[in-house]
Amino acid sequence: MRRLIVILGMVLGMVDIHAQHVPDKRTRAMLEEFRKETRKDFEDFRQQCMDEFIAFVRNPWKEFREEAPVPRPKDEDVPPVVIPKEDEAIPVIPKPIVIDEDVVKPQPVQPQPQPVQPIEEVPVPEVKYVSFSFLGTPARVRFDTADAIHLAGLSGNDIADALGRFTRESYDNMIFDCLALRSELQLSDWAYLQMLRSLSAQVAAGNANDAALLLAVLYMQSGYQMRLATDNRRLYVLYATRHDIFDKVYYNLDGTKYYGVEDMPSSIYICNASFPQEQQMSLLIGKCQKLAVRRGDARTICSARYPDLKAEVSVNRNLIEFYSTYPTSMLAPDIMTRWAMYANTPMDETVTSQMYPVLRDRLRGLSQKEAVERLLNLVQTGFVYEYDDKVWGGDRAFFAEESLFYPYCDCEDRSILLTRMVRDLLGLQCILIYYPGHLATAVRFTEGTVQGDYIMLDGNRYIVADPTYINAPLGHTMPQMDNKTAKVILLE
Repeated sequence: MRRLIVILGMVLGMVDIHAQHVPDKRTRAMLEEFRKETRKDFEDFRQQCMDEFIAFVRNPWKEFREEAPVPRPKDEDVPPVVIPKEDEAIPVIPKPIVIDEDVVKPQPVQPQPQPVQPIEEVPVPEVKYVSFSFLGTPARVRFDTADAIHLAGLSGNDIADALGRFTRESYDNMIFDCLALRSELQLSDWAYLQMLRSLSAQVAAGNANDAALLLAVLYMQSGYQMRLATDNRRLYVLYATRHDIFDKVYYNLDGTKYYGVEDMPSSIYICNASFPQEQQMSLLIGKCQKLAVRRGDARTICSARYPDLKAEVSVNRNLIEFYSTYPTSMLAPDIMTRWAMYANTPMDETVTSQMYPVLRDRLRGLSQKEAVERLLNLVQTGFVYEYDDKVWGGDRAFFAEESLFYPYCDCEDRSILLTRMVRDLLGLQCILIYYPGHLATAVRFTEGTVQGDYIMLDGNRYIVADPTYINAPLGHTMPQMDNKTAKVILLE
């Protein structure tokens, strides 16, 4: 059946192209009729999928108990070290180490989920809109709130009956517009879920169960893997992801972890009905989120050793709000992947447009070594160090922009920011180096010979650059850190 639908889609595409160039009216009419029939095949297949899903919802739902959350890793706090002034100029004796194992390689951002069949716009006599806001960003989609679906109860039959009232004529333009917003605003899967939550709450006008049902339909019809659940008082939406989310309970259904969009009861009834071609959410962020801009207070960061290397920046508060919702996770079973997700996220264009022209101007004409040393000292001395436990009550890694927004940051935050700037401004490959309790960086230079401690990886030399070893030049490993125990995270 899927192969037939794909073939019909290809034929439909050719019909659309060739119909524009057929002069004969009779032939054009025949092709148009064929196009309509083929489109109907698409719609019938999607409706068939929905009918089968609804039929499954009527079956008894199975009781599940929550699984204990994956605990957030806790390392011993390693304080920052200020290199003695007399040691700054002492030539370092390189301590090389070849890393053959324990290398975390970057995970590519996969194409986002898509509907089981393309969502087409539906002509309506009068276009009406629902306006809403998510993460400080105004948006609107086509929908007549008079068509909103209301749950009569929370039995399987009640929910199935309500799902059966979601008609193409009423809801396809809304789904089409949601997917268009996902593309236009470059929303990651997590940001898209937040957008659908806000829209569903707006349409449901405060009814939590109606909002959950609408969220489930929009999310499922967008191609995502979800499950419905109830405790006979509330309807809940669960999302599937291949990430292990720290400190968040989940439900195990056939080996797949499902997490609640909101806080969940310990025991719940879940409908394990699947939708064709559903895909799990990814927590990787491959593009800048184009949220509305609400600038925070301006802040100047400056290098102590190179005072001309400074820049003023204000970060989008709406982006900071988004990052505050982002769940800390790992790509199971490798706990090292949790930092790669932050480090590989592109820095927001509203930030780079302020900082990077100034920094490029200050770095112009310098060698790679000189440029990296200046950026290293900027991160070493331009920020105030503080432990996550003291500020946040537990470990919390920062995206690069968060270090530019919040007053404090620690070793992992500095390393993420430094590698982001070195890659963006100088185009040099970077790695993160994990020692027990500490995260540092190293840079692969492509010109000259840079002396200092280094890590050999795949025949390439990466020179240590530790943004928490205050005022230490390139090539200096922080005291008590042993490169023989290091694990490497290769960045994009």
